[in-house]
Amino acid sequence: MFPFRLAPLALTLCLAAGPAVAESILFVGNSFTFGATSPVLRYRPEVVTDLNKEGIGGVPAIFKVLTSQAKLDYTVSLETSPGKNLDWHLDNRLPLIDRPWDVVILQGQSTLDLERPGDPTRLIDGGRRLSDRLGQRNPAARIYYEATWSRADLTYAKPSPWKGKPIGAMARDVRAGYDRARAVSKSVRGVLPVGEAWNRAMETGVADPNPYDGISFGMVDLWGWDQYHASAAGYYLSALVIFGAVTGLDPRSLGERETAAYELGLSPSQAKGLQEAAHAQLRAEGLLPDLQATPVRTGP
Repeated sequence: MFPFRLAPLALTLCLAAGPAVAESILFVGNSFTFGATSPVLRYRPEVVTDLNKEGIGGVPAIFKVLTSQAKLDYTVSLETSPGKNLDWHLDNRLPLIDRPWDVVILQGQSTLDLERPGDPTRLIDGGRRLSDRLGQRNPAARIYYEATWSRADLTYAKPSPWKGKPIGAMARDVRAGYDRARAVSKSVRGVLPVGEAWNRAMETGVADPNPYDGISFGMVDLWGWDQYHASAAGYYLSALVIFGAVTGLDPRSLGERETAAYELGLSPSQAKGLQEAAHAQLRAEGLLPDLQATPVRTGP
């Protein structure tokens, strides 16, 4: 569990008092961070700094829009490359990211290891080395791992360690790998439960668990057209989890007519359901204070 960033009273005052002191946040990841197979890839790139200068908005841009509506001032940067694990960023992009960030989100390969699916060994080593390096640059940095979702293609269609298992199994295995990585990474504060929020959305009827047999009426499809990456809804749910864990604010406070959801084509009921799934997962892990959701002014 993470230490809360703000006490409940401070959270209320934060919303009432206007913009907070600016904080820097860096997202390091791959296509699951930059939003492949969805409009999220090019979503509002002007509100973030893509350190690779590729014009990407991605999940970091959604995070920026969410926090701006909550009157929080984050300077958001991202460094991403498709299919990479954390050691690649350390070995190939260190000059871009070796700075004293306030917050860092680290997201590794979707199967933990491309060559050995399900094996967290490479994640454990690369994550430790990268997080320790960034922690040295700013010992007060809040560094988190992001545990990602189950891939429908590897559960229902392609040979993998998860084929034929329940759809939530891969996300739980990925989370276990990140938990092991966190245990040896002294600079990492916690693991963001993105994949488990996906599981919860499916378990509660917000999202359809199997895109291969059609999407049930009233449910969202969390996956993109390749049943591997996320849809706009899936990336939005990811951003909501990150928003809640990093800020300590209830995702439900954003409201069903929240701006990013509207701009990405999500209906008010879809936005509400995804916010509730994010909130429930964060609360289940003790990542949100026991505080009534305080609405923020949002919407187009």
